[in-house]
Formats: sequence, structure tokens, C-alpha cells
Amino acid sequence: MLPSAEPVLRAFAERADLAALALFMWAAATTGLLVWTLRELAAANRRFDAFVRELARFNERAGRGGD
Repeated sequence: MLPSAEPVLRAFAERADLAALALFMWAAATTGLLVWTLRELAAANRRFDAFVRELARFNERAGRGGD
């Protein structure tokens, strides 16, 4: 666990506001998952773009310019 998160967790536990803590943890996990998903989507998009460029280059070299 992060060292800076301990005071925050202690404050929630002392006030017995575990529902708010659970909501915060859910929101943090969901946000992290969204960021990871967007990074993976961007990487897949770059790979697909590179594939299409290579395919176009192959077609040009093979004389299949798509005319």
C-alpha cells in the first residue's frame, strides 16, 4: 500500500465510514482500469496503423496500387 494512503485510511476507519472508503476504493480501481484500457486501446491502434502502412507498402511494391 502507498505510504501516503495510510493517514487517509486511518481517518476513514476512525470515523467508521467504511461505506465511503469502499466507494473510494471502487472509484480508484475503476479509474485505474479505465486508464489501463485506454492505453491498451491506443497501443492496439498504433499497431493496426503500422500494419496497414506495411500492407500498403507491400501492395505498392507488388504493383497492386489499388487503381
